[in-house]
Amino acid sequence: MTAHALEAARRLAPRFAARAAEHDRDGSFPVDDFRDLREAGLFGLMVPRALGGLEASFAEYTAVATELARGNGATALVFNMHASVTGALGAVTEELAEALGVPDEALAARDRLLSDAAQGSWYAVAMSERGAGARLSQLSTVYEATDEGWHLKGSKTFCSGAGHADGYLVAARSAADQSVVSQFLVPAGDGLTVEPTWDSLGMRATSSHDLHLDVTVPAGRLLGGVEGLALVVAQLMPHWLVASYAAVYVGVARAAIDAAAEHLNARKLAGLPAVRARLGRADAATAAAQLVVAEAARRVDEAPGDEETNRWVWRAKLLAGTTAAEVAASVLEAAGTSATRRGHPLERLYRDARCGSLHPATSDVCADWLGIAALGGDPDRDASAPRW
Repeated sequence: MTAHALEAARRLAPRFAARAAEHDRDGSFPVDDFRDLREAGLFGLMVPRALGGLEASFAEYTAVATELARGNGATALVFNMHASVTGALGAVTEELAEALGVPDEALAARDRLLSDAAQGSWYAVAMSERGAGARLSQLSTVYEATDEGWHLKGSKTFCSGAGHADGYLVAARSAADQSVVSQFLVPAGDGLTVEPTWDSLGMRATSSHDLHLDVTVPAGRLLGGVEGLALVVAQLMPHWLVASYAAVYVGVARAAIDAAAEHLNARKLAGLPAVRARLGRADAATAAAQLVVAEAARRVDEAPGDEETNRWVWRAKLLAGTTAAEVAASVLEAAGTSATRRGHPLERLYRDARCGSLHPATSDVCADWLGIAALGGDPDRDASAPRW
């Protein structure tokens, strides 16, 4: 990635911020934000240069996501889903493809999807389900082979960008063997129905509605061309399922500090030592969380899937989610009651920040994972419930 992407994110953030209150109030999707992202070429952020993209590293992605979130956390969160899809697809090297048994025709299909992203298509993630959350092994959506390709049937929830994306990464279990979990890139269109269910505390502009599927897709839409890769990829690339959220919430925390400083200066409250101390602690906590995210990202780029790398991935998600919520609450209290009115940036940021600990993996799950690791166990296998 050149400096272009980071510069673009910094240029777009104020535009996103100017629109954020309206979309939060109405629960509407920030269509203009995504038009801006497309025009800036950021849908190709994680796409290899050979396919027309910017070929960003994971560390470069986190820097861009943090800046976008300083404008609107909801926009950055949906963009994160697209980056997760394209980033995971682009990270499949020839060596990894050979080890996983990925056929040449599946690599060609993957390249077409990535090339489309570089040209402006964007993808959402349809993984979570009611009663199962994001645990792949517990899904009820099923698929089976047909003469035309693959038939998928089921329902997804918390599908950010539902009704707006060009395609959806859908996780489903084989009807023939429930232990086999695969992923498909399902194009928007017939066979998909969006049920408008998203009316939430925070991140209201993500359009994370329910998505119902009863659709047949061509054979090439099975990612990897081999059934059963979903759980394998979750183990190999936990950063896209865990730590990519972390960068977004660091940006939300930083936006809360920025909004608090503007409010306090305007109200001439900056002379109060207690107020300054709250902002100082918030600044230090956010900087610390950002450093952990940066360290996790550095390790992902240098040694993806390594045991110590994965520890940093889970630390990053835990600290970013917790820090965002604590920082936003503290600076809101420093700003006073006037900042709790609907429409005030701090009121919105407080609600958005509170969602960080709830996104999978939740803070409690992250802490449990790290605790098992600290005790010398295998955190992916020794938990009381399956991680994925």
